[in-house]
Amino acid sequence: MNTIRKAKKLVESGSVAQIEDDLFQIKSSSDPNKSYFVTSDTCECHGFRNFYKFHHGKGLKANCSHLEAIRIFKQENPS
Repeated sequence: MNTIRKAKKLVESGSVAQIEDDLFQIKSSSDPNKSYFVTSDTCECHGFRNFYKFHHGKGLKANCSHLEAIRIFKQENPS
């Protein structure tokens, strides 16, 4: 499943909670007992942490469905 589709699902299912201006808690899509703390450019999940290992030196900015979910959430809930 691609990142954007997964992110939309997280937002639609109410899995994104804003804690502070730039701090969100997002439930894991694979394990409902788990959640991640996410800011606009970092995430605790394995996908984000391993991003550079898998895409080493390609000049890509690390990303994951949780970061995308925040972007979507912010578009739908402008402060």
